[in-house]
Amino acid sequence: MTQKLIVIGAGMATGRMLEHLFDAGANVDVTLFNAEPRGNYNRIMLSPVLSGDKSYEEIVTHDADWYAANDVTCRFGEAIIAIDRSTKTVTAANGDVLCYDKLIFGTGSNPFIIPLPGHDLEGVIAYRDLEDTRRMMDLGPANKCVVIGGGLLGLEAAAGMAARGVDVTVVHIMGHLMERQLDEAAGYLLRKALVEKGITVKCAANSSKILGENGKVKALMLDDGTELPCDLLVMAVGIRPNVKLAQDSGLAVGRGIHVDDHMVTSDEDILAVGECVEHDGAIFGLVAPLYDQAKVAALTLMGETARFVPKELSTKLKVTGCDLFSAGDFAEGEGREDIVFRDPARGVYRRLVIENNIVKGAVMYGDTADSNWYFGLIRDKTDIADMRDTLIFGPAYQGGTPLDPLAAVAALSRDAEICGCNGICKGQIEDAIAGGARDLGAVRAITKASGSCGTCTGLVEQVLAVSLGDEFVASAAVAICGCTDMTHEDVRRMIKLKKLTSMAAVWQECGWKTSCGCHVCRPALNFYLLADWPLEYQDDPQSRFINERKHANIQRDGTFSVVPRMWGGITTANELRAIADAADKYMVPTVKVTGGQRIDLLGVKGEDLPDIWADLNEAGMVSGHAYSKGLRTVKTCVGTDHCRFGTQDSTGLGIKLEKDLWGSWTPHKLKLGVSGCPRNCAEATCKDIGVVCVDSGYQVSIGGAAGMDVRETELLIQVATEQEVMDVIKAVTQLYRENAKYLDRIYKWMGKVGLDWIKERIEVDRDALVDRFEVSQSIYRKDPWTDHAQTKADSYRPLANFALEAAE
Repeated sequence: MTQKLIVIGAGMATGRMLEHLFDAGANVDVTLFNAEPRGNYNRIMLSPVLSGDKSYEEIVTHDADWYAANDVTCRFGEAIIAIDRSTKTVTAANGDVLCYDKLIFGTGSNPFIIPLPGHDLEGVIAYRDLEDTRRMMDLGPANKCVVIGGGLLGLEAAAGMAARGVDVTVVHIMGHLMERQLDEAAGYLLRKALVEKGITVKCAANSSKILGENGKVKALMLDDGTELPCDLLVMAVGIRPNVKLAQDSGLAVGRGIHVDDHMVTSDEDILAVGECVEHDGAIFGLVAPLYDQAKVAALTLMGETARFVPKELSTKLKVTGCDLFSAGDFAEGEGREDIVFRDPARGVYRRLVIENNIVKGAVMYGDTADSNWYFGLIRDKTDIADMRDTLIFGPAYQGGTPLDPLAAVAALSRDAEICGCNGICKGQIEDAIAGGARDLGAVRAITKASGSCGTCTGLVEQVLAVSLGDEFVASAAVAICGCTDMTHEDVRRMIKLKKLTSMAAVWQECGWKTSCGCHVCRPALNFYLLADWPLEYQDDPQSRFINERKHANIQRDGTFSVVPRMWGGITTANELRAIADAADKYMVPTVKVTGGQRIDLLGVKGEDLPDIWADLNEAGMVSGHAYSKGLRTVKTCVGTDHCRFGTQDSTGLGIKLEKDLWGSWTPHKLKLGVSGCPRNCAEATCKDIGVVCVDSGYQVSIGGAAGMDVRETELLIQVATEQEVMDVIKAVTQLYRENAKYLDRIYKWMGKVGLDWIKERIEVDRDALVDRFEVSQSIYRKDPWTDHAQTKADSYRPLANFALEAAE
């Protein structure tokens, strides 16, 4: 039997509840009322709409097609004015009376307006919905705005308007900003960052009255007599559950609508979810518990038993580009101790509150990468006695050997929470990836991770990076990263034209928004400077991805794989003995022959990397660079030495190519193949660069791929001699290096510039390209594991060189 369900309020909580119902195939006839003239959108993302980073359309959660597909009767812009519980009917504002079997309250909350004299003047608004946002978007550089409230909402409003050029002043009654989430030190850093962005901040300031002229707001007066002129005054001082309709209907109401563990009100046929709810004396404003309530309500409606149990909550926010995190209780008290880390130069602050060797609270500003780990310690009440000395430095520094952040992500358990808003753990994301999700959008669609506030996006991408390895591609964006509005092409053009030979010069010349880049742009800048100015620029190892810093491939469990180079796939008995000895000595669990004709030692512990490579070096073996954005392998067949079909010495040519090209850094990994005849046993026609030997010489082709994209190479040139092959491949590698966007494979670069352009450049500039390649190789090419002592020292680099959180 179809259940008639009337839902009052098309917000995020009721929207998630409907998703659960429809996904489960519930037999419901839904009528959805909403006072706003629209359906469900992500209110958390109103701030990016205000700042211009997103459009309203981009934050719509359920569009008209979704409602139509699920047969939802939408009555947007209509309010319910009365409920008759005895007849189980509701009355709409237009007089319509509708029956229900079950009724859901999702009436949300109302913004609190301070009853100052003048609060009813035109131009005094709250910051709650799209209409408020549009009022603020109407302001421009000639306007002034005052925001009352130094909490998250007020600061987001201020930042969004400041980004539009508005003259903004924030007035906060407390001594420091965001006092509920941050301690005084972190609040000071946040205030300093806001002031640097041009926002005036007045803390410990008490508003007295609002001044007006001709019925419009003119200024805010403080109790010390200071007047702050404004064209718009925004109050962002808190919310109150919207309970009037429930109260008028005779439901049990306190601060919010009373509900039990099943989200049922005092009337068994009426449920409530969201900010209007009071459960066990608590009300809720964060999205994570609202989504938990939505799931419980959906199960209750379907006759299943489910209970809402409030969880320990953390707050991870991004305010005006400043990363913030707080969790637990960070108040001072008897028996409590603080561990504090400050790095003023980087704007990083951490404070941990400890009691009886249990972390009770954590506050972080500027670098929140380890927040999930700290939150887990708080939630699980972990005894930290054994890690106390290094606790403040995060998970990377536990166990004696500093790990890169990606290794820390790999080491997280499957039940570690990644997305707090939606309660998504690492295992659920890994399952989505195993099921075919290959990018952030796909993971978000399946799990909803990163789909609410977005602060866990980087962590979700790190799980993707650990799971997918080289197949992972970071989210595309027009700009190179959030530090700048410039694209990769813009930055590279500037580097060439203005002869910028250092990162600092790029940041200065290009007007970087941050003074030292981030984990997204630094690897790209490092490569561009290396490729364009090999003699002037010195490689910065800390601006490379984790695999390139560790000279090994990180695995799902946080261990590494080690791949010694085998020139052209050729090895010797002595090399094989050395590999076997290393596998025994370091208890390597898996030894595998790779698709690139090498042997992979899988499961090597991070602390054993320097020693295992020292042993392999001693046996005469060098790194196979299986971890690099550079030459991986040159795959060969046996050619004329053994095969009756071979037309040329493919093995010898492959070895020469590998020995000349190894150690060359490129925009992405580079794989070559040399097949001794058109039978193509070395699969040269699906490599980045492939050579097929024929009776008359050699066919050189480029642009192949055999990963997520499968592509056949296209013929670049046919030549008669080995030396010509060597020169052409060096020239095309250098052309690729000098012109391609970082992390573009050759086929992607070729798709942008065209094969004809590449052919022309190779024909005209071959000798010059080869010369530049040789110069760069004289600097680039070195075995990173030869200097065992230096490598070991780098593994224990100081805290000031925190590893970048970039994904391989």
